[in-house]
Amino acid sequence: MLGEIGDDKPGVTEKGILVARIVRSWHKASMNDLRAVLFDFDGILVDTEWAIYQAWCRCFEEEGCELPLSLYTRCIGSDFATWSPKTYLQELTGKSFDWTVLDAERQREIVHELTDEGVMDGVHELIETLHKQDISLGVVSSSSHHWVDGWLDQLNIRSHFTHVVCRGDAPRIKPAPDLWIEAARRFTLDPKHCLAIEDSHNGLVSAQAAGMPVWVVPNRVTSVLDFSSAEERFGTLREIAHRFRARAGVA
Repeated sequence: MLGEIGDDKPGVTEKGILVARIVRSWHKASMNDLRAVLFDFDGILVDTEWAIYQAWCRCFEEEGCELPLSLYTRCIGSDFATWSPKTYLQELTGKSFDWTVLDAERQREIVHELTDEGVMDGVHELIETLHKQDISLGVVSSSSHHWVDGWLDQLNIRSHFTHVVCRGDAPRIKPAPDLWIEAARRFTLDPKHCLAIEDSHNGLVSAQAAGMPVWVVPNRVTSVLDFSSAEERFGTLREIAHRFRARAGVA
């Protein structure tokens, strides 16, 4: 998506430590009760995050400014309501911009750069592994249906996901828990029986607030973030597929 919200490097609070302990106890006690795996979209199923960040960097460079990754990550996983690169650029330059025009130009750049983009490493392997274990799949994203559904159709993976929950399907997007709660409702599942897979801090805290355990797979944009409260951290979705196969006693 084109804009998201989060903390640069959020501290580990007592509440965060408690959540982490609760989530880790879930892994030990009741992974066998897992009924659905819910994927974030941007940066998890498709590597869109880097192209979006680079497009913003070019926008800043044209004005002689820089957009540090440590700042930009504040909006990953949500939108510009809390932190906005648009507001930041205006503050740096003292100028106002025609964002309707600039947004359209930036979107064209992003779409062009992602023309031949495929799924992230391990997506197909993990989908196949989960299907074999009769675990339902869903997508939960702060991005629009136009963006997410378009990609899922383009990559021919839409049919694998029972439900796709996006911006507009619940009152609030991440870091609020609403989208995850709506996804669990559609699956008619208690959130504790749904595993969230995320790449952003906003996604992590929102899924945990919904009562879900969270496994994180950071990418080159979000690897700088603090994911210490997550139950597990993986390098790729392929590693998660291996974990599920081990769970089922399959090599």
